[in-house]
Amino acid sequence: MQISLSYPEVHPLDVPDANLLANLAPKTAAAAKPIRELVEKALDLPASSGRIEEMVSPSARVLILVDDITRQTPAAEILPPLLRRLESRGVGKKNIQFLIAAGTHARMTAPEIEKKLGATVPREYAVTLHHWKEEGTLQRIGATADGTPVRINALVGRADFVIGVGQIVPHRVMGFTGGATIIQPGVSGPEVTGYTHWQSALYAGREILGIAENPVRREVEQIARLAGLRFIINVVMDGRHAVTEVVAGDPVAAHRKGAAFSREIYGVTQSVYADIVVAESYPADYDLWQAAKGIYSSELAVREGGIVVLVTPCPHGVSDEHPEVEQLGYLGFEEVKAQVEKKLIRDLVAAAHLVHVGRVIRDRARGIMVSPGIKAETQRHLGLEPARTPQEALDKALAIVGRDAKVAVLHHGGDVLPIVQESEVRSQESGGGNRTVSSQA
Repeated sequence: MQISLSYPEVHPLDVPDANLLANLAPKTAAAAKPIRELVEKALDLPASSGRIEEMVSPSARVLILVDDITRQTPAAEILPPLLRRLESRGVGKKNIQFLIAAGTHARMTAPEIEKKLGATVPREYAVTLHHWKEEGTLQRIGATADGTPVRINALVGRADFVIGVGQIVPHRVMGFTGGATIIQPGVSGPEVTGYTHWQSALYAGREILGIAENPVRREVEQIARLAGLRFIINVVMDGRHAVTEVVAGDPVAAHRKGAAFSREIYGVTQSVYADIVVAESYPADYDLWQAAKGIYSSELAVREGGIVVLVTPCPHGVSDEHPEVEQLGYLGFEEVKAQVEKKLIRDLVAAAHLVHVGRVIRDRARGIMVSPGIKAETQRHLGLEPARTPQEALDKALAIVGRDAKVAVLHHGGDVLPIVQESEVRSQESGGGNRTVSSQA
Protein backbone atom coordinates (compact mmCIF):
# COMPACT_ATOMS: atom_id res chain seq x y z
CA MET A 1 0.00 0.00 0.00
CA GLN A 2 1.30 3.44 -0.91
CA ILE A 3 0.93 5.88 1.97
CA SER A 4 1.41 9.62 1.55
CA LEU A 5 2.69 11.65 4.47
CA SER A 6 1.89 15.29 5.25
CA TYR A 7 4.95 16.60 3.39
CA PRO A 8 4.33 17.12 -0.38
CA GLU A 9 8.07 16.92 -1.11
CA VAL A 10 8.30 13.42 0.40
CA HIS A 11 7.57 10.45 -1.87
CA PRO A 12 4.78 8.11 -0.70
CA LEU A 13 5.84 5.23 1.49
CA ASP A 14 5.28 1.75 0.06
CA VAL A 15 4.29 -0.66 2.84
CA PRO A 16 3.45 -4.21 1.70
CA ASP A 17 -0.14 -5.09 2.58
CA ALA A 18 1.04 -8.15 4.50
CA ASN A 19 3.14 -5.92 6.76
CA LEU A 20 0.70 -3.07 7.34
CA LEU A 21 -0.77 -3.31 10.82
CA ALA A 22 -2.30 0.16 11.11
CA ASN A 23 -2.43 3.45 9.21
CA LEU A 24 -3.49 5.91 11.89
CA ALA A 25 -4.50 9.55 11.82
CA PRO A 26 -6.65 11.86 13.97
CA LYS A 27 -10.31 11.82 13.07
CA THR A 28 -11.83 14.51 10.88
CA ALA A 29 -15.21 16.01 11.66
CA ALA A 30 -18.12 16.76 9.39
CA ALA A 31 -18.45 20.37 8.23
CA ALA A 32 -17.72 22.47 11.29
CA LYS A 33 -19.43 25.70 12.30
CA PRO A 34 -17.50 28.96 11.90
CA ILE A 35 -14.90 29.42 14.66
CA ARG A 36 -16.35 32.68 15.90
CA GLU A 37 -19.78 31.11 16.25
CA LEU A 38 -18.28 28.30 18.36
CA VAL A 39 -16.40 30.85 20.47
CA GLU A 40 -19.55 32.90 21.09
CA LYS A 41 -21.42 29.76 22.16
CA ALA A 42 -18.64 28.77 24.56
CA LEU A 43 -18.54 32.28 26.04
CA ASP A 44 -22.32 32.21 26.48
CA LEU A 45 -22.19 28.83 28.27
CA PRO A 46 -18.91 28.74 30.25
CA ALA A 47 -18.07 25.64 32.29
CA SER A 48 -18.38 26.15 36.09
CA SER A 49 -17.98 29.89 35.69
CA GLY A 50 -19.83 33.11 35.16
CA ARG A 51 -19.69 34.82 31.78
CA ILE A 52 -16.56 36.83 31.18
CA GLU A 53 -18.52 40.09 30.94
CA GLU A 54 -20.07 39.37 34.34
CA MET A 55 -16.74 38.64 36.00
CA VAL A 56 -14.66 41.59 34.82
CA SER A 57 -15.11 45.13 36.13
CA PRO A 58 -14.76 48.11 33.76
CA SER A 59 -11.62 49.28 35.55
CA ALA A 60 -9.94 45.85 35.59
CA ARG A 61 -6.47 45.38 34.16
CA VAL A 62 -6.94 42.34 31.93
CA LEU A 63 -4.07 40.13 30.80
CA ILE A 64 -4.72 37.69 27.95
CA LEU A 65 -2.22 34.84 27.68
CA VAL A 66 -1.94 33.27 24.23
CA ASP A 67 0.13 30.21 23.30
CA ASP A 68 2.93 30.61 20.73
CA ILE A 69 3.57 29.75 17.10
CA THR A 70 4.41 26.11 17.91
CA ARG A 71 0.70 25.59 18.65
CA GLN A 72 -2.06 25.58 16.04
CA THR A 73 -4.51 27.69 18.10
CA PRO A 74 -6.30 30.11 15.71
CA ALA A 75 -6.02 33.02 18.14
CA ALA A 76 -6.72 35.60 15.43
CA GLU A 77 -10.22 34.10 15.13
CA ILE A 78 -10.80 33.57 18.85
CA LEU A 79 -9.83 37.02 20.10
CA PRO A 80 -12.37 39.32 18.37
CA PRO A 81 -15.45 37.88 20.18
CA LEU A 82 -13.56 38.00 23.50
CA LEU A 83 -12.39 41.59 22.97
CA ARG A 84 -15.87 42.73 22.00
CA ARG A 85 -17.25 41.40 25.27
CA LEU A 86 -14.53 43.02 27.33
CA GLU A 87 -14.98 46.36 25.59
CA SER A 88 -18.78 46.17 25.86
CA ARG A 89 -18.23 45.84 29.60
CA GLY A 90 -16.30 49.10 29.51
CA VAL A 91 -12.76 47.71 29.68
CA GLY A 92 -10.63 50.08 27.61
CA LYS A 93 -7.91 48.99 25.22
CA LYS A 94 -5.26 50.51 27.48
CA ASN A 95 -6.37 48.12 30.22
CA ILE A 96 -6.04 45.03 28.02
CA GLN A 97 -2.60 43.54 27.51
CA PHE A 98 -1.37 40.39 25.73
CA LEU A 99 1.44 38.09 26.84
CA ILE A 100 2.70 35.35 24.49
CA ALA A 101 3.06 32.25 26.67
CA ALA A 102 6.08 30.75 24.94
CA GLY A 103 7.16 28.34 27.67
CA THR A 104 10.76 27.36 26.93
CA HIS A 105 10.44 27.84 23.18
CA ALA A 106 12.35 30.18 20.88
CA ARG A 107 11.27 33.82 20.60
CA MET A 108 8.64 34.60 18.00
CA THR A 109 9.37 37.14 15.27
CA ALA A 110 7.10 40.13 14.54
CA PRO A 111 5.58 38.41 11.46
CA GLU A 112 4.90 35.30 13.58
CA ILE A 113 3.19 37.42 16.25
CA GLU A 114 0.99 39.02 13.61
CA LYS A 115 0.19 35.62 12.12
CA LYS A 116 -0.78 34.34 15.56
CA LEU A 117 -2.79 37.30 16.86
CA GLY A 118 -3.98 38.88 13.62
CA ALA A 119 -2.89 42.24 12.22
CA THR A 120 -5.09 44.37 14.49
CA VAL A 121 -4.05 43.20 17.96
CA PRO A 122 -0.32 44.10 17.75
CA ARG A 123 -1.26 47.57 16.47
CA GLU A 124 -3.96 48.38 19.03
CA TYR A 125 -2.87 46.54 22.20
CA ALA A 126 0.31 46.07 24.17
CA VAL A 127 1.86 42.69 23.31
CA THR A 128 4.76 41.19 25.28
CA LEU A 129 6.77 38.01 24.64
CA HIS A 130 7.53 35.85 27.66
CA HIS A 131 11.00 34.36 27.87
CA TRP A 132 11.62 31.84 30.62
CA LYS A 133 15.18 32.96 31.39
CA GLU A 134 14.72 36.73 31.52
CA GLU A 135 15.32 37.23 35.23
CA GLY A 136 14.09 40.83 35.30
CA THR A 137 10.62 39.80 34.14
CA LEU A 138 10.00 37.07 36.75
CA GLN A 139 8.25 37.35 40.10
CA ARG A 140 8.17 34.73 42.85
CA ILE A 141 4.65 33.79 43.98
CA GLY A 142 5.38 30.74 46.12
CA ALA A 143 7.03 27.33 46.09
CA THR A 144 6.23 23.72 45.28
CA ALA A 145 5.94 21.06 48.00
CA ASP A 146 9.68 20.34 47.76
CA GLY A 147 10.61 24.02 48.00
CA THR A 148 11.20 24.73 44.29
CA PRO A 149 10.57 28.45 43.70
CA VAL A 150 7.49 29.22 41.61
CA ARG A 151 8.36 32.26 39.53
CA ILE A 152 6.13 33.60 36.78
CA ASN A 153 6.10 36.61 34.50
CA ALA A 154 5.46 39.68 36.65
CA LEU A 155 2.75 40.90 34.25
CA VAL A 156 0.54 38.10 35.57
CA GLY A 157 0.86 39.37 39.12
CA ARG A 158 0.02 42.94 38.10
CA ALA A 159 -3.20 41.97 36.32
CA ASP A 160 -6.63 42.00 37.97
CA PHE A 161 -8.01 39.33 35.65
CA VAL A 162 -6.03 36.69 33.71
CA ILE A 163 -7.44 34.81 30.71
CA GLY A 164 -5.74 31.92 28.89
CA VAL A 165 -6.23 31.11 25.20
CA GLY A 166 -4.94 27.84 23.80
CA GLN A 167 -5.46 24.44 22.20
CA ILE A 168 -6.04 20.99 23.68
CA VAL A 169 -4.08 18.08 22.21
CA PRO A 170 -2.39 15.06 23.84
CA HIS A 171 0.91 16.01 25.47
CA ARG A 172 3.76 13.94 26.95
CA VAL A 173 4.48 16.24 29.92
CA MET A 174 1.00 17.40 30.96
CA GLY A 175 -1.31 14.73 29.54
CA PHE A 176 -2.94 17.36 27.35
CA THR A 177 -2.00 20.88 26.39
CA GLY A 178 -4.33 23.74 27.26
CA GLY A 179 -5.89 24.87 30.51
CA ALA A 180 -3.36 25.58 33.24
CA THR A 181 -0.38 24.95 30.95
CA ILE A 182 -0.75 28.53 29.73
CA ILE A 183 0.75 29.46 33.13
CA GLN A 184 3.13 26.53 33.65
CA PRO A 185 5.20 26.29 31.56
CA GLY A 186 3.67 29.08 29.45
CA VAL A 187 4.76 32.12 31.48
CA SER A 188 6.92 30.52 34.17
CA GLY A 189 10.59 30.66 35.12
CA PRO A 190 13.20 27.91 34.79
CA GLU A 191 13.08 26.36 38.28
CA VAL A 192 9.40 25.40 38.36
CA THR A 193 9.36 24.48 34.67
CA GLY A 194 12.29 22.14 35.25
CA TYR A 195 10.51 20.71 38.28
CA THR A 196 7.25 19.83 36.49
CA HIS A 197 8.99 18.50 33.39
CA TRP A 198 11.30 16.29 35.43
CA GLN A 199 8.32 14.97 37.37
CA SER A 200 6.80 13.85 34.07
CA ALA A 201 10.04 12.09 33.14
CA LEU A 202 9.61 9.79 36.14
CA TYR A 203 6.57 8.23 34.43
CA ALA A 204 6.36 6.17 31.26
CA GLY A 205 4.56 7.81 28.36
CA ARG A 206 1.46 5.65 28.68
CA GLU A 207 1.00 6.90 32.26
CA ILE A 208 0.81 10.56 31.18
CA LEU A 209 0.19 11.05 27.46
CA GLY A 210 -3.52 11.55 26.72
CA ILE A 211 -4.55 11.25 30.39
CA ALA A 212 -6.15 14.42 31.77
CA GLU A 213 -6.01 13.37 35.42
CA ASN A 214 -2.36 12.82 36.25
CA PRO A 215 0.05 13.96 39.01
CA VAL A 216 1.89 16.50 36.85
CA ARG A 217 -1.33 18.11 35.62
CA ARG A 218 -2.63 18.43 39.19
CA GLU A 219 0.60 20.16 40.25
CA VAL A 220 0.38 22.54 37.30
CA GLU A 221 -3.23 23.38 38.09
CA GLN A 222 -2.26 24.32 41.65
CA ILE A 223 0.41 26.64 40.25
CA ALA A 224 -2.08 28.25 37.84
CA ARG A 225 -4.55 28.77 40.69
CA LEU A 226 -1.81 30.40 42.75
CA ALA A 227 -0.93 32.64 39.79
CA GLY A 228 -4.53 33.82 39.43
CA LEU A 229 -5.65 32.23 36.15
CA ARG A 230 -9.40 32.83 36.17
CA PHE A 231 -10.78 31.91 32.77
CA ILE A 232 -9.75 29.95 29.67
CA ILE A 233 -10.83 29.67 26.07
CA ASN A 234 -9.47 26.48 24.48
CA VAL A 235 -10.10 24.89 21.10
CA VAL A 236 -10.09 21.30 19.93
CA MET A 237 -9.16 20.81 16.29
CA ASP A 238 -9.50 17.78 14.03
CA GLY A 239 -7.04 16.10 11.69
CA ARG A 240 -7.50 18.86 9.11
CA HIS A 241 -6.98 21.62 11.69
CA ALA A 242 -10.65 22.55 11.61
CA VAL A 243 -11.93 23.71 15.00
CA THR A 244 -14.57 21.24 16.12
CA GLU A 245 -15.11 22.33 19.73
CA VAL A 246 -14.47 25.42 21.83
CA VAL A 247 -14.60 25.29 25.63
CA ALA A 248 -14.50 28.25 27.98
CA GLY A 249 -14.78 28.98 31.67
CA ASP A 250 -13.09 27.59 34.77
CA PRO A 251 -9.50 26.52 33.94
CA VAL A 252 -10.01 22.99 35.28
CA ALA A 253 -13.66 22.26 34.47
CA ALA A 254 -13.48 23.67 30.94
CA HIS A 255 -10.21 21.88 30.30
CA ARG A 256 -11.59 18.49 31.34
CA LYS A 257 -14.52 18.98 29.02
CA GLY A 258 -12.14 19.86 26.16
CA ALA A 259 -9.75 17.00 26.95
CA ALA A 260 -12.59 14.51 26.53
CA PHE A 261 -13.36 15.98 23.09
CA SER A 262 -9.64 15.93 22.23
CA ARG A 263 -9.23 12.27 23.17
CA GLU A 264 -12.16 11.44 20.88
CA ILE A 265 -10.43 13.16 17.97
CA TYR A 266 -6.82 12.10 18.52
CA GLY A 267 -7.28 8.71 20.16
CA VAL A 268 -6.90 5.98 17.53
CA THR A 269 -7.09 2.25 18.19
CA GLN A 270 -4.29 -0.13 17.28
CA SER A 271 -4.93 -3.83 17.82
CA VAL A 272 -1.42 -4.82 18.97
CA TYR A 273 2.00 -3.23 19.34
CA ALA A 274 3.85 -2.81 16.04
CA ASP A 275 7.34 -4.09 15.29
CA ILE A 276 8.00 -0.89 13.35
CA VAL A 277 6.35 2.51 13.76
CA VAL A 278 6.79 5.17 11.09
CA ALA A 279 5.75 8.51 12.58
CA GLU A 280 5.72 11.92 10.95
CA SER A 281 6.16 14.83 13.34
CA TYR A 282 3.56 17.02 11.61
CA PRO A 283 2.38 19.56 12.73
CA ALA A 284 5.25 19.79 15.28
CA ASP A 285 7.91 20.41 12.64
CA TYR A 286 9.75 23.54 13.88
CA ASP A 287 12.79 21.78 15.39
CA LEU A 288 13.57 18.45 17.01
CA TRP A 289 12.44 19.76 20.41
CA GLN A 290 8.95 19.90 18.88
CA ALA A 291 9.30 17.04 16.39
CA ALA A 292 10.14 14.59 19.17
CA LYS A 293 6.41 14.48 19.83
CA GLY A 294 6.26 11.96 16.98
CA ILE A 295 8.57 9.75 19.04
CA TYR A 296 6.47 10.28 22.18
CA SER A 297 3.34 9.01 20.45
CA SER A 298 5.31 6.09 19.03
CA GLU A 299 6.06 4.88 22.55
CA LEU A 300 2.40 3.92 22.81
CA ALA A 301 2.47 2.01 19.52
CA VAL A 302 5.81 0.15 19.31
CA ARG A 303 6.70 -3.17 20.94
CA GLU A 304 9.76 -3.65 23.13
CA GLY A 305 12.74 -4.26 20.86
CA GLY A 306 11.00 -2.63 17.91
CA ILE A 307 12.00 0.32 15.75
CA VAL A 308 10.65 3.87 15.51
CA VAL A 309 11.17 5.86 12.31
CA LEU A 310 10.73 9.62 12.73
CA VAL A 311 10.08 11.63 9.56
CA THR A 312 10.45 15.37 10.13
CA PRO A 313 11.73 18.47 8.31
CA CYS A 314 13.18 20.29 11.41
CA PRO A 315 14.07 23.51 9.52
CA HIS A 316 15.42 24.99 12.76
CA GLY A 317 17.63 22.03 13.64
CA VAL A 318 17.68 20.37 17.05
CA SER A 319 16.98 23.11 19.60
CA ASP A 320 18.62 26.51 19.86
CA GLU A 321 16.92 27.10 23.21
CA HIS A 322 18.16 23.80 24.69
CA PRO A 323 21.71 23.15 23.36
CA GLU A 324 22.19 20.32 25.88
CA VAL A 325 20.11 18.04 23.65
CA GLU A 326 22.57 18.20 20.78
CA GLN A 327 25.57 18.16 23.11
CA LEU A 328 24.55 15.07 25.10
CA GLY A 329 22.38 13.08 22.72
CA TYR A 330 19.46 10.95 23.83
CA LEU A 331 20.08 8.67 26.80
CA GLY A 332 18.07 6.06 28.67
CA PHE A 333 16.14 7.01 31.81
CA GLU A 334 18.57 5.59 34.37
CA GLU A 335 21.57 7.27 32.75
CA VAL A 336 19.89 10.69 32.66
CA LYS A 337 18.61 10.24 36.21
CA ALA A 338 22.15 9.50 37.43
CA GLN A 339 23.50 12.60 35.69
CA VAL A 340 20.74 14.76 37.18
CA GLU A 341 21.45 13.43 40.68
CA LYS A 342 25.16 14.19 40.23
CA LYS A 343 24.27 17.71 38.98
CA LEU A 344 25.96 16.95 35.65
CA ILE A 345 22.72 18.01 33.94
CA ARG A 346 21.27 21.12 35.55
CA ASP A 347 18.57 22.08 33.03
CA LEU A 348 15.78 19.75 34.13
CA VAL A 349 13.61 20.74 31.17
CA ALA A 350 16.30 19.44 28.81
CA ALA A 351 16.83 16.41 31.06
CA ALA A 352 13.14 15.54 30.84
CA HIS A 353 13.21 15.83 27.06
CA LEU A 354 16.23 13.52 26.90
CA VAL A 355 14.33 10.97 28.99
CA HIS A 356 11.07 11.26 27.04
CA VAL A 357 12.90 10.39 23.84
CA GLY A 358 15.44 8.07 25.45
CA ARG A 359 12.71 5.92 27.00
CA VAL A 360 11.60 5.15 23.44
CA ILE A 361 14.76 4.90 21.31
CA ARG A 362 17.12 3.66 24.04
CA ASP A 363 15.09 1.77 26.67
CA ARG A 364 12.18 0.38 24.65
CA ALA A 365 13.12 0.40 20.96
CA ARG A 366 15.62 1.76 18.43
CA GLY A 367 15.33 4.91 16.33
CA ILE A 368 15.82 5.84 12.67
CA MET A 369 15.45 9.42 11.48
CA VAL A 370 14.61 11.06 8.16
CA SER A 371 15.27 14.80 8.40
CA PRO A 372 16.75 17.21 5.86
CA GLY A 373 17.12 19.83 8.63
CA ILE A 374 19.61 17.85 10.77
CA LYS A 375 22.97 16.54 9.55
CA ALA A 376 23.47 12.76 9.44
CA GLU A 377 26.38 12.90 11.89
CA THR A 378 24.25 14.87 14.33
CA GLN A 379 21.46 12.31 14.04
CA ARG A 380 23.93 9.53 14.88
CA HIS A 381 25.26 11.47 17.86
CA LEU A 382 21.70 11.93 19.09
CA GLY A 383 21.19 8.15 18.94
CA LEU A 384 19.16 7.94 15.74
CA GLU A 385 20.26 6.08 12.61
CA PRO A 386 19.95 8.48 9.63
CA ALA A 387 18.10 7.64 6.42
CA ARG A 388 17.54 9.78 3.34
CA THR A 389 13.90 8.84 2.70
CA PRO A 390 11.07 7.18 4.61
CA GLN A 391 11.30 4.23 2.23
CA GLU A 392 15.00 3.78 2.93
CA ALA A 393 14.28 3.99 6.65
CA LEU A 394 11.52 1.37 6.42
CA ASP A 395 13.73 -0.95 4.39
CA LYS A 396 16.49 -0.61 7.02
CA ALA A 397 13.99 -1.39 9.78
CA LEU A 398 12.63 -4.45 7.96
CA ALA A 399 16.18 -5.72 7.46
CA ILE A 400 16.75 -5.49 11.22
CA VAL A 401 13.52 -6.91 12.65
CA GLY A 402 12.54 -9.22 9.78
CA ARG A 403 10.60 -9.04 6.54
CA ASP A 404 7.39 -10.24 8.21
CA ALA A 405 7.40 -7.32 10.67
CA LYS A 406 4.15 -5.51 11.40
CA VAL A 407 4.23 -1.79 10.58
CA ALA A 408 2.13 1.06 11.96
CA VAL A 409 2.15 4.48 10.30
CA LEU A 410 1.28 7.52 12.44
CA HIS A 411 0.03 10.60 10.63
CA HIS A 412 0.04 13.84 12.65
CA GLY A 413 2.52 12.13 14.94
CA GLY A 414 2.86 15.35 16.92
CA ASP A 415 -0.74 15.00 18.11
CA VAL A 416 -2.05 11.49 17.50
CA LEU A 417 -2.72 9.18 20.47
CA PRO A 418 -2.35 5.46 19.68
CA ILE A 419 -4.41 3.27 21.99
CA VAL A 420 -3.51 -0.43 22.15
CA GLN A 421 -6.12 -2.67 23.74
CA GLU A 422 -5.21 -3.56 27.33
CA SER A 423 -5.63 -7.29 26.80
CA GLU A 424 -3.18 -7.14 23.91
CA VAL A 425 -0.72 -5.08 25.94
CA ARG A 426 -0.66 -7.77 28.64
CA SER A 427 -0.36 -10.54 26.06
CA GLN A 428 2.55 -8.96 24.18
CA GLU A 429 4.42 -7.85 27.29
CA SER A 430 4.19 -11.41 28.64
CA GLY A 431 5.68 -12.76 25.43
CA GLY A 432 2.56 -13.40 23.37
CA GLY A 433 4.02 -11.66 20.32
CA ASN A 434 2.26 -10.11 17.34
CA ARG A 435 -0.40 -11.58 15.16
CA THR A 436 -1.77 -10.58 11.78
CA VAL A 437 -4.55 -8.00 12.02
CA SER A 438 -6.40 -5.83 9.54
CA SER A 439 -5.13 -2.29 8.94
CA GLN A 440 -6.96 0.80 10.09
CA ALA A 441 -7.23 3.83 7.82
